[in-house]
Amino acid sequence: PKSSLLVLVPFPSPSPASFPIVPPTPPPSPPPAAAMPVYRIRGVDVDFPYDAYDCQITYMDRVLQSLQQGNNALLESPTGTGKTLCLLCSALAWRRTFGEFLRGGGGGGGGGGSQPSGSQQSGASATQSSSYPVIIYASRTHSQLRQVIKELKATSYRPKMAVLGSREQMCIHEEVSKLRGKAQNNGCHYLCKKRLCRHNNIVTDYMKNNTELGSEPFDIEDLVNIGRTKGPCPYYISRELSKSVDILFAPYNYLIDPGNRRSLTGISWNNAVLIFDEAHNLESICADAASFDLLTSNLTSCITEAQECIQLCSFKRSIENSAEKQFDPENYAILKALLMALEKKIGELVIDSKELGYTKPGSYIYEFLSELNITSETSKKLIETIDSASLLLEEGNSGETKAGVKAKSTVSRLETIRDMLDIIFKGGGQNHAKYYSFHVNESSRQTSGDSLQVFGKASRTLSWWCFNPGLAMEEFLKLGVRSIILTSGTLSPLDSLAMELNLEFPVRLENPHVISQDQIWVGVVPVGPSGHPLNSSYRTRETVKYKQELGTVIVNFARIVPDGLLVFFPSYSMMDKCIDYWKNRNHEHSVDDSTIWQRMCKHKQPVIEPRQSSNFPNAIEDYAAKLRDPSTSGAIFFAVCRGKVSEGLDFADRAGRAVIVTGMPFSTPTDPKVRLKREYLDKQAKPSNKNPKALTGEEWYVQQAARAVNQAVGRVIRHRHDYGAIIYCDERFVWPNYQSQMSYWLKPYIKVLL
Repeated sequence: PKSSLLVLVPFPSPSPASFPIVPPTPPPSPPPAAAMPVYRIRGVDVDFPYDAYDCQITYMDRVLQSLQQGNNALLESPTGTGKTLCLLCSALAWRRTFGEFLRGGGGGGGGGGSQPSGSQQSGASATQSSSYPVIIYASRTHSQLRQVIKELKATSYRPKMAVLGSREQMCIHEEVSKLRGKAQNNGCHYLCKKRLCRHNNIVTDYMKNNTELGSEPFDIEDLVNIGRTKGPCPYYISRELSKSVDILFAPYNYLIDPGNRRSLTGISWNNAVLIFDEAHNLESICADAASFDLLTSNLTSCITEAQECIQLCSFKRSIENSAEKQFDPENYAILKALLMALEKKIGELVIDSKELGYTKPGSYIYEFLSELNITSETSKKLIETIDSASLLLEEGNSGETKAGVKAKSTVSRLETIRDMLDIIFKGGGQNHAKYYSFHVNESSRQTSGDSLQVFGKASRTLSWWCFNPGLAMEEFLKLGVRSIILTSGTLSPLDSLAMELNLEFPVRLENPHVISQDQIWVGVVPVGPSGHPLNSSYRTRETVKYKQELGTVIVNFARIVPDGLLVFFPSYSMMDKCIDYWKNRNHEHSVDDSTIWQRMCKHKQPVIEPRQSSNFPNAIEDYAAKLRDPSTSGAIFFAVCRGKVSEGLDFADRAGRAVIVTGMPFSTPTDPKVRLKREYLDKQAKPSNKNPKALTGEEWYVQQAARAVNQAVGRVIRHRHDYGAIIYCDERFVWPNYQSQMSYWLKPYIKVLL
């Protein structure tokens, strides 16, 4: 077994060129538009910047099939196969069959100094929607959208476009730009309402005088540059442009979060095409958007804010000698009393088991709140009070009042109560409660990243968890969208994803890679050098023998893999324990009394993924520097599945010549959210529900772990000239039910080292 680890990995000779970690080797410049190949696919002429591979033609065929038939699609294509370019070219070619791309200025003239009106579409967008479907292209992050827009520039297509961003990214106001979160939003609304923002005041005139804005691809940074040099507000320019476009780029949360979606006034959803890129986490994003966790420490902050409102309102009335109905101290006193009663009621719930918490069916939330007289009807008044409180706190923070109260310059905690009420009473309430669980747990201190931490006394969290991600997708169907296309390099298994989202996806694709067989090596290593099984399950992962065997396997691969090596663990805890053992214990068979860690460091300089995201950029820079160090044979990056390294980063060329997966990253089975999700799915899958295709809790549990593994191994082989190895160091990857969960494109290459 030991020799097999050294012989059966046929790496090509390392390239003598020195490749940076970020960005990867840039693609060649596209030919001039006149010289671009044109492919006729399903009767549509598609301009493509390069000679297309077969898998790219197939991908564009499926996109066009989805759009022409008005069907939804699940399209998996490995990173490096040009799926973004294929998506853009095929979707825009289809859009052009309806007529030429739009030209001229922004939307229907409602913008500039005004706030969104609440109407769903302006006259301009209504005309647009009657004949031209809008393409809405969403990805998880702005950095991903920036890359998509860069790809658009490489095509011959010049649709009218807009890109949406947050005020945090786009605000150029001297004071408001320093705020964050809801405080920033409230500050912006307040100044615009009073017409005190000079940047917002000139948006309308700027749009009238620059009618070609949006006709060439641009990014958020381009809009910010316009704002800084010319004066108009970048945020409201983007909102105005979005009212009349061929293609709109936006982050996921702008579409999935109901509040954000409502703010997109002027966009015609009817007959629109929604494209979700990097959609492998879409189900969890949808479920989280429909759920909430209310911490009692947050409730305490909300009560404090309500008290601040009472004082601010009383002071405002005394100096202005007015009784403005919007700012009534009695309303804030009622709000404060309700919040105190809610805090008391959560604290009175009897939790028999700290591990199990207090759990009830989702519908219990209505009984729980009705005892506080919070119902669908009364919640409307409560939301109005919270909205006015946010505005009042912002006025107090702006210095307009001089009360002895200092409103905080951070996110208004009262907004979390508003968001909670929106979720609970959506559509009048109760119709969707069957998809939820009501849960309260207790902890000794806060661990959610909240700035307030409570030490020395128990804190409770009231949760209302949604277990049907399809609720968010159903909202798009109600809006009348034409097609929803989900794409990623790691969507598999497709059946479970379709069931989770509760949508029909008649168009599906699992694409092969564009690389050749000699560019990839995929192996399962079920045993270590001494023949001991490699199994990271809870039964064996704590044993000394397992840690020794795994460490020696990694040492052997570090010896033969050139340049960058990525090693993924199921969890931070497991990574920390293994590294601690390797650093502090000598190997029993070591001839020179060295530790496993010292042996690793002879071949690769180590970098460890930090738990704190704020430290992650430094870790990436450290890895890049060690790769460039000519005195070593490369670097090794120890990371975690579902962590920062595994999501969305390019480790192209020298940065990632091999990736080792040390086990399946199963979620903690006793975690209340995981346990209740499995129970929910098992209930849905009962024969009495007459749904033979329903996903069981165990199937979901395994598939979530498999999808995280597929995402991690996708860090290598980032373009068609790249090469590398994927190594599974756990005997369970030999099992057919585990191999069936792997990405389709990997399956032909899998070897088992026995």
